[in-house]
Formats: sequence, structure tokens, C-alpha cells
Amino acid sequence: MSTKRLLMRKLREILRLKFEGGLGHRAIARSCGIGVGTVSSYVRRAERVGLGWPLPEGLDDTALEERLFPPSRCPVACRAMPDLAGIHQELKRPGVTLLLLWVEYAEAHPGGYRYSRFCEIYRRWARKLQPSMRQTHKAGEKAFVDFSGQRPSIVDRHTGEAKAVELFVGTLGASSRIYAEATAGQDLGSWIGAHTRMVEEWGGCPEVFVPDNLKSGITTPCRYEPEVNRTYREWAEHYGASVIPARPYRPRDKAKVEVSVQVAERWILARLRNRVFFSLAELNAAIRVLLVEINGRPMRRLGKSRHQLFEEIDRPMLRPLPPDRYEIAEWKECRVNIDYHVEVEHNLYSVPYALVHESVDARFTSTTVEIFHRSRRVTSHARLFGRGKVSTLPEHMPSSHRAHAEWTPSRILSWAEKTGPATARVLARILQSFPHPEQGFRGCLGILRLGQSHGAGRVEAACRRAERVGSFRYQTVKNILSSKVDQLPFDEDAPTPAAPAHDNVRGAAYYSPQEVEC
Repeated sequence: MSTKRLLMRKLREILRLKFEGGLGHRAIARSCGIGVGTVSSYVRRAERVGLGWPLPEGLDDTALEERLFPPSRCPVACRAMPDLAGIHQELKRPGVTLLLLWVEYAEAHPGGYRYSRFCEIYRRWARKLQPSMRQTHKAGEKAFVDFSGQRPSIVDRHTGEAKAVELFVGTLGASSRIYAEATAGQDLGSWIGAHTRMVEEWGGCPEVFVPDNLKSGITTPCRYEPEVNRTYREWAEHYGASVIPARPYRPRDKAKVEVSVQVAERWILARLRNRVFFSLAELNAAIRVLLVEINGRPMRRLGKSRHQLFEEIDRPMLRPLPPDRYEIAEWKECRVNIDYHVEVEHNLYSVPYALVHESVDARFTSTTVEIFHRSRRVTSHARLFGRGKVSTLPEHMPSSHRAHAEWTPSRILSWAEKTGPATARVLARILQSFPHPEQGFRGCLGILRLGQSHGAGRVEAACRRAERVGSFRYQTVKNILSSKVDQLPFDEDAPTPAAPAHDNVRGAAYYSPQEVEC
């Protein structure tokens, strides 16, 4: 039996029990298995239209329904339909709610839908949007960023070889405004540089950036406590924003950028597939032309372009950019060696001598290296380029060799003599080559530690060969051991090269224990 027929049967039974049986509403409700409120409502409707029991002859179910439930005076067709796309965009503005929008709708259309029906119509419409559009993004709140899975390429003019590059894509949550550019790779420099150019193109910065869990942005992916790359976090702090990574394996967290990446792949990469580019600059110039077209094209469901929505919604709410552009800086955790230097990008920088063996953080840009100990900056140096260079500030040096009694040149040479005389001579020459002996401690200890893996005999033989060729460096001894040249026959009668005459060459006697400890 259909639901409608069952309802009419119960309606007739309610009227019979009420007007013929004289039962109370609660008793009727228990008898018919419906609520007391429903019984009361049906009885009032019957009394309002003058129906009792028995019902008039010929009053079938259709006629009875028309008597008790007459059609609305204002049919649905005559009611003003809310501007659903406009409601969807207005909800992105701060403080705007469905109740406020309904109040404004009711003032403009007094005979329109009531609040509950108004909300139902909008939510039914919103469910038909694409999954990425179901989320309500506040104006100027979030930007979603990622690299495209498809990669464009540039061609070497000389060799004709095609080299794959990356496509960075960012999109604002409220307006869906898309930014895209080609980068050399997914390294930290490309990632930060693309972010900087993106916010400069927008003319402002959103509150939150939502990246995927790629290594350039997220050091440790985790659903609950992801660790943001320190440089990326510092970049966000410079622009007054924060970074909230998407949860791993949760594509809906970044559905906005997933759709934007798809748009970029279809309407940028696909359209440029038959063109040849010889540099990133040429490729990005073509991308910018297509971006203007994409952001200016009206979206089907919303009736406005991404650029229009950006100007109306997102741009007024973006945070102003700071006066200075962010200078990319990388971070590295270091331990201070006994020579009171730390190694950053294959070069050495001094720190105060008291920090020997301490763990410090090095922050380095294209021009500067800063050293932090427990979040306090202890020194800074001009950036060195190349390999093996040393930057030492005089104020970092100890006042005397006894400032750190555990390590002295005489002690290191004493250890070297236990390995062999050639080892002691090589280490003495290393110490002589620096303006301050502590600067040679690192190389000396490196040679002594080679004995742990190769044995003292082989280290002594390697030092003899290094002495014969006149190369007094840790790397020379290590290479001799790695190539096993020390195990080849050695000509004992060949003369040992004499040390060059120079005022700074002080001789092994300079480092005698008596002189050092006096």
C-alpha cells in the first residue's frame, strides 16, 4: 500500500475516533501509531473546514486531501528564486552567514521563501558543484600550492637536448585565481622564489598557505604534527602568514589546487605542447599570456571570471606586502669543532671559542652566514664561495693555547708520534700552514682517525707518500689510503723534499711540549 493511501486511511480513522468515539488526542495517537501533535493538527484542520463524522458521501481521498490541505495561495513558481551563485560568493566574505543573506533576501522579496526552505535550496544547489567547490573559503584566507604532475620542457640551443622543468601552481581559495610559473626544479630555492613572485603578482598575501607534503616545504610529513621546512616557515613569517600542510593521503584538503593544476595542465601545457622554448624566461612569458585568458574566462556555474572574483573578494582582504623582499636563507644544524669553526657549504666559519663541541644553527644567504646558539645570534660572516676557505674573526680566538687545555698542538703531535714519525711530520706541516694552530686541528684529527678504519701502519705509510710528494693535507692521505697506493713498494733511498724556506714555517721544534706549555 502506498504511503499516501495509508495516510488517508489514518486520517479517516482519526476523525472517526475523535468525532464519533470521543477519544482524547493521546488515546487516538496510541491507537493510530502517530504523534499527538499530528492528531491535533488534523483535528484542527477538519474543524476549520467544517468536517465531522461521518464524512459526506462521495468524499474520496483526493477530495478529502484538497479540503484539509489546500494548495498554497502563492505557488512556488511565483516566489523569487534566490541568487544561489551570489549567495555562494557572499558566504566567503568575513562574518557573512546564511541567516544574514536570508534576511536581506526577505527584505527584497517579502513573499519569498522562509529561512528553512531558503537554506535547503542553497545547500541542494551547492551539493551539485564540483567536490573542490563544496568547501567555503573565506576571502583572503587561504592559498593552495603544489607542483604539477606533468612537466614542461626547454631545449638546449646548442645540443638540441630537451630538459624537463617543473610547473608551480598556486590558487586562492575564495576566488580560485590561478598563478602558474615554470621553475628549474622542486628544490627549496625554486619553491620559495615561486611563492615570492606569486604574492607579488597578487599584490598581497593570504593568511594561510596549504602545501602538499613535498620535501621543499615539509621536512617531516605527519597528519597531526607536520614539521614545516625552517626556510619556508621563515618566509611565511616575513610575509605575516602561516603554513598548514594538507594531511597526507587526503586530496580533499587541497582539492582547490588539484583542480587548478588540472586546469593548468589542460589550458597551458596542452596548448603549448607543440611550441619549442629555449629558456625558462621564454616559457614563462607564454604561460603568463595564457594565465590572463584563464583567469578572465567566466566560470560556468558562478557566472563570473576568476579575475572578477579576485578583485571583488580576495584582493581587498589580502595582507599588504612588507617593504623588503624576502632573501632566501637556508638553515643547517652544525657542531662546533675543536678548532672553534663550523662547516657550511664546504667552507669554515669561526664562532666564539667557548662554544667548542656545542650544537649551533647556521643560517646562510647568498651574502651572509649567521650562527645561532639556542636561538641567539652569536656571530655573522660574509659568505665564502668555493671549497676549503676559512673565515676567522680575531675575537673568536682563545687568548692562549691553555684556554682549552684538552687540545694543544703538542698533544696532537704526541698522538701522531704514536702512529709514526712521518705522521708527526705531516701533522706538524699542517699546523704550520695556518696563521693560528687551532685552525689545523680539524685536518690533523681527520688523519689520526683514519687509523681506526685502516690501521696505524697504513696511515704511517700514506703519510710518508704524502710527505714525498709535498702535499700535507688530510684529503691527500685519505686518497692514498682509498686507492691503496700506500701498499705499493716504496723507494726508501729517494730524497725527501725539503721544506720551503719562509718566515711562517716555524719547524717542528716550535711545537715542542716545553715551549707550548710554558
